Amino acid sequence: MGFAEVHEEWLKVHLKQRTGERKDRLQRGHSYGEILFLEKVWWPLVGNFKDLHPEYEIADWRGMKFFVDLMLCVGDARIAFEIKGYGPHVEQADRTKYRRELNRELFLQAVGVKVISIAVDELESNAELVKSFVKMIVFPYLGKRELGLGVGVNRVENEIIRLALVNGKVIRPVDVVKHLEINEKTAIKYLSQLSEKGHFHAVVSGRTKRINKYEYVGSMFDTQMR
Repeated sequence: MGFAEVHEEWLKVHLKQRTGERKDRLQRGHSYGEILFLEKVWWPLVGNFKDLHPEYEIADWRGMKFFVDLMLCVGDARIAFEIKGYGPHVEQADRTKYRRELNRELFLQAVGVKVISIAVDELESNAELVKSFVKMIVFPYLGKRELGLGVGVNRVENEIIRLALVNGKVIRPVDVVKHLEINEKTAIKYLSQLSEKGHFHAVVSGRTKRINKYEYVGSMFDTQMR
């Protein structure tokens, strides 16, 4: 089945499980922006909607209910995707709504939910860029099989590649030690393996000729990260 058929079946399952306001919100709220994200980014990236929940209900710090556009629930991890429309948030009439929206996103971050905000116009004009970023975020949770990552690069190595991209492509063993909470010997082993596979170039210090850092030689848009 293609996207349209799988998406329709996925929605039917969630609608069947809901009643009252939760069902009404799903019928009204799951619209153009969310569907565009699913079609242009999630479907080609993952190929299914497993563990992804539309119009996910949450109680805020005051006990008031609100809905997240899409929530990925994998084990203990929660990733919220908020698709931002064209609304004039900064105009005076919308300042209260805008503040409430930002407070809710802060609350989600505070309780351990990773919040990803994506503009509808970016999905329309540059979905491939959005897909690249989303893949970097979600592949540690979904794994190599579901995201079609390159053969021979495991999840830990992919996390090291992502860390290098965040650090401007240059990474030290101590950075890997702190990020992955492993010992230095293991960190060096992974960096050496990645160098042998052609993903990193070992940088030798001028005086001692020791390797003290590694430079990622690929692109964030190559076959590993796309």
